[in-house]
Amino acid sequence: MTLNLRATAALCVALSLCALLVVPGNFPGLSGQARLTLAVFVLATCAWIGTPVDDTYIALGAGLALTVTGVISSDTLFGTLGDSTVWLLICAFVLAAAVARTGLAGRAAAFLVGGARTVRQLVHLTTAALVVTAFAVPATSGRAALALPVFLALAKALADRRRLVVMLALLFPTVILLSAVATLIGAGAHLITVSVLWQETGERIGFTQWLLLGLPLAVASSHLAAELVLLTTTRRADRRGAVHITAEQIQEHSKSPVTGPWTPSETRCALLLGTVVLLWCSEPLHRVSPAVVALIGAVVASSPALGTVRLKDALKTVPWSLLLFMAATMAMGVALADSGAARWVVGGLPAEVTPLAFLTVVVVVSTAAHLVLQSRSARSSVLVPLVVAAAVGAGVNPVAAALASTAAAGFCHTLPASAKPVTLFADIPGTPTYTPRDLLRLSAVLAPLTAALVLIFAVAVWPLLGVPVAR
Repeated sequence: MTLNLRATAALCVALSLCALLVVPGNFPGLSGQARLTLAVFVLATCAWIGTPVDDTYIALGAGLALTVTGVISSDTLFGTLGDSTVWLLICAFVLAAAVARTGLAGRAAAFLVGGARTVRQLVHLTTAALVVTAFAVPATSGRAALALPVFLALAKALADRRRLVVMLALLFPTVILLSAVATLIGAGAHLITVSVLWQETGERIGFTQWLLLGLPLAVASSHLAAELVLLTTTRRADRRGAVHITAEQIQEHSKSPVTGPWTPSETRCALLLGTVVLLWCSEPLHRVSPAVVALIGAVVASSPALGTVRLKDALKTVPWSLLLFMAATMAMGVALADSGAARWVVGGLPAEVTPLAFLTVVVVVSTAAHLVLQSRSARSSVLVPLVVAAAVGAGVNPVAAALASTAAAGFCHTLPASAKPVTLFADIPGTPTYTPRDLLRLSAVLAPLTAALVLIFAVAVWPLLGVPVAR
């Protein structure tokens, strides 16, 4: 592997920090296990930032190193793969595969988009539809793939209005990324955050609580971003013209009927998905774990009699690499907490800091983190354990701090390579799409506004919903 400037710089930083940790006289308050943990953590982070090596491979190597050196036990390393959050994600992907096999997505698109008569209506109806998909598909890349045929249908219908097509190409990944915070299953990073909070504070955020806190933020940030995309990529004359998207135009890009009577499989799948979401949302009433609800839904969705997809086909859609990455980084979080490394790292922070100043730093750093660390899950793996430990020391509610960090880290729109949905919509053969310059122009406005919105929710909205700023 040839080292470029970025990889060389990351390697130098990693080795320098590890050399400092090895010298016994340095950092007298740091135990041997904490030194090992920090060395592994630094090497993994620098590898994620500066090398093209697969993120999961790095995380597994870090977990293995922590186990071999005795920082964590093998039971801890392997036990993370059996965490209920991992099962929740597996079952959610099976449900998503069942939905994708039906024509429900095309029907929903034809119903919502067909009602638009102006450009602004089209933008906000599309935004609303994309937010809803966060309940059915548990990964931003999966939602992007599901939405791509709908975008292609819209692009063909608006082929003579190039700026509108470019605007829609930018709108889809932008909303998909920002609206992921609506649900616990919206991104693997959310499950990492929940796991870290449980390990370090004993507080577990359920599906309903995450929905209560995340959905309003997702709706507000998505529609705010939609307006910004509209204003930064179109001219006033583009926005004045009427639009009329017909069901026939959507049908050209869908294998299943988008109008007419529902098929039995569509009806069963819609009822099943609605029931599962209802049970997730009513968890405080029946006390059944969201993972168990998801497992029931996955078993029914893939059953020979009632299902719409075979289990082995559905399991092929599960991103096993992501699950292994999550499990390994959960083990790294356990090592950071149990060895005392996280407490030592944040112990040098100023003691006299207000909750507002603390959350502002957390949100700003988390928003900018995508510039050096592309994986959303990796960003949460690095930031959340430190944020939670620092919040406890600063007297800030760790739940509010972890949620703010995770929500802010969902912004990753600056470069085409910043996130998979952005990459997917940046290069569509035969269809006009956005350029890196369009992304930079949008990010210059959207980044500070989304960061400010997350901060407003953390200090003004979430306290009203039961998550105070201070402990």
